[in-house]
Amino acid sequence: MNSRELVHAVLERKTPDRVPCFEVWIDGMFDELGVSDPIRAYAELGQDAILMPSQTPSESNAWKDGVDEFGRVWKKGMYFHGAIQTPDDLIRYTPPMEYALRFFNEQRVADIRTNYPHLCLFFGTHIGPFMGTYMGMGMEHMFAMYRKDKSFVHAVMQARTDWCIAIFQRAISLGAEVIIMGDDSAHRGGSMISPQMWRELVLPYHQRVVRELSVPVIWHTDGKIDKLLPFAVEAGFAGMHGLETLSGNKLDEIKCDYGDKLILMGNVDINLFFEPNIELIRADVKRSYEQGGKEGFMLSSCNSIYPGMNPEAVREFFRCQVEFGG
Repeated sequence: MNSRELVHAVLERKTPDRVPCFEVWIDGMFDELGVSDPIRAYAELGQDAILMPSQTPSESNAWKDGVDEFGRVWKKGMYFHGAIQTPDDLIRYTPPMEYALRFFNEQRVADIRTNYPHLCLFFGTHIGPFMGTYMGMGMEHMFAMYRKDKSFVHAVMQARTDWCIAIFQRAISLGAEVIIMGDDSAHRGGSMISPQMWRELVLPYHQRVVRELSVPVIWHTDGKIDKLLPFAVEAGFAGMHGLETLSGNKLDEIKCDYGDKLILMGNVDINLFFEPNIELIRADVKRSYEQGGKEGFMLSSCNSIYPGMNPEAVREFFRCQVEFGG
């Protein structure tokens, strides 16, 4: 099997020749890792899937200063709070669906498909409806409004679901074979909201995302996910990405309870990527392979690769994938 076939075998619940390597977000360290650019990094680092590139329109304030087109307030490149307080604000901070066309360069995507036909082309970004809602409204205001006027919070969820689907459908039209939907919904203590509130506020919109997209959708969230896994199954997600180690997610336990229902991706502890002892990385990669098994599992870090990590540890993470996963 080539790389693309390996990924599809897992998605189709078949046994691959080996466990696919599927790092979702490689967000930096390109010089330190000796790779030529952010897109080629996936192939050069031995991954079996490659991220479809996208870009934020230049006039957007996202990751800069000010309020962006979705009502998120940024200061010095960091998210600060939300600006959506009223129905008029929601109208103001909801772009037309045609805006999704501006996030992709068709020729650049076509070049990737031509140059890397053996890799599975995927698209992943953090635009899930729950995350879009609490960032647009601000977490405190969202909870206050949920007590005062649930219909308004649902209106924001609906608008952000529309946007999420528009972006992902555009990616699929350009060739994305898998969608990774970032919708951070938990912290180290567990879900941000109760199961009852999840069922009322989030589940219907997750179900709609899955229903309206024509390719498998894998949900990424940080945090402890034990209470969210049943909802992932009920929503119809193909799998879960992350399985953040420091939050107490045990791959062997999740595999036992949900391995027949969800494809699992992740669990290699990124905290070890900051350590000078690369033997810790080697041991954790080996553990992840052993606990994940050959079916229904794709290896990745429990989050992403980003600046500040120990380059030697990150290089060893990618290198020993071949040693332990081959």
